[in-house]
Amino acid sequence: MMKIAVPVEQQPGEARVALIPESVKKLVAAGVEVSMEAGAGRRAGFSDEEYAAAGAKISDRAAALQGADILTCVNRPEQGDYTRLKAKSIVIGFLRPLDDPAGLEPFLKQELTGFAMELIPRITRAQSMDALSSMATVAGYKAVILAADRLPRLFPLLMTAAGTIPPAKVLVLGAGVAGLQAIATARRLGAVVEAYDVRAIAGEQVRSLGAKFLEVDLGGIQTEGEGGYARELSEEALRRGREMVAKHAAASDVVITTAQVPGKRAPLMLTAEAVSSMRLGSVIVDLAAGTGGNCALTKPGETVVEGGVTIMGPLNIPATVPLHSSQLYSRNLMSFLGLIVSNGTLKIDMQDEILKGACVAFEGGSAHPKVAAALGQPVA
Repeated sequence: MMKIAVPVEQQPGEARVALIPESVKKLVAAGVEVSMEAGAGRRAGFSDEEYAAAGAKISDRAAALQGADILTCVNRPEQGDYTRLKAKSIVIGFLRPLDDPAGLEPFLKQELTGFAMELIPRITRAQSMDALSSMATVAGYKAVILAADRLPRLFPLLMTAAGTIPPAKVLVLGAGVAGLQAIATARRLGAVVEAYDVRAIAGEQVRSLGAKFLEVDLGGIQTEGEGGYARELSEEALRRGREMVAKHAAASDVVITTAQVPGKRAPLMLTAEAVSSMRLGSVIVDLAAGTGGNCALTKPGETVVEGGVTIMGPLNIPATVPLHSSQLYSRNLMSFLGLIVSNGTLKIDMQDEILKGACVAFEGGSAHPKVAAALGQPVA
C-alpha cells in the first residue's frame, strides 16, 4: 500500500499543516495509507483524534517518514528528514527553488523527487493546485486587518450625532492575488481605495472591485512576464512608478505593498522620502518584507515607527490564519496528488506540463533549469 507522510512543521512561527482530516479521509478511502506525526495539525485546529477518525495512523516523526512514498509538507523538510526517506521518495511542498536552490542539494544526494508548489504553472487546468494564490489570498486579507488594528482611526464613513467621520484612504501597491484581496477587504471595511500595478491589464480587475486604478506612463516597457507575473523592470520604469506612488502615499492613511518578482528581490516602490511625507499615524504593511521589502524602511519580521508612520514587515502571514490556510493548501495538494496517484498507486507522467513545470528534482537528477544552474548540474 502506498504511504503518504505528514510531519509537524518545525519552522519558527509555522502553524499550518499539509493535509487536513477531510483530505486524509479521501486518501484513505482511495486505498492510501496516511501516516501523521503526532500533533501535526494541532496548531491549525485539528486534533490527532480527528485524524485517527479519518483513518490516519498517528506516530512519531521517524515512524511517519519511514517507508513513505510521498512526503507532503508546507515548508521544505528539515535536514534530518531527508535521510529518513527511502530513495525515489517524492516530496511535495513549498521548496524555495528560486530563492534558495542550493538548499535542494539533499534531493540529489538522496535520489529524491521534488515538486515545488510555487512552480506550478498558472494555467487553467492547474487553478485548483495554485497554492501561491491560495496563500496570497490569506495574506492580502490579513494585511488589511493588521492595518485596521494599528491605524488610529476608523476605516468606514460614519455619520453620527457628533459629526461625520470620513472614510480612511488606502493605497494598495501591486494588484496580484494578494493585492486584489487587500482591495476587496479594505472596500468591505468601508475605505476609499486606490491601487497601482505596473501591469496595465490589472486595471480592469482593480476597477471591478470598486477601487481607483492609478496609471503611469512607462514608455511602452513590457511589464508582464511568463505566467502573468510582473517582470523585473528597468530603473527608469521603477523611478516613474515611485514618483507617482509617493504623491498618492502622502494622501493615504494606509499603504499595503504586495509587489514581488519570483526569484528576485522585491522592487523598491516606497522610498524613505515618500514615507516622510505621509501623515502622522499612517500605517504601511509590507507583504514583500520576506524578499527585501517594497518600502525602503521595512525591517523583515518587525514593526517600526519612523517619523510617526508605522511600518510593518510581517513574515509568513498565512501561518497566522492556520485553519483556513491549511484548508486551502490541503485542497491544492489533493488536486496535485490527483496527477500522480491513481487507484492507490503512483503513476508519474513527466510529460504532463504541470508535473514538468513543478519538478525541481526527479529521482536525484535536477529537472529544473534554474536549480540545475545553481547546483552545477545538467538538466535532467
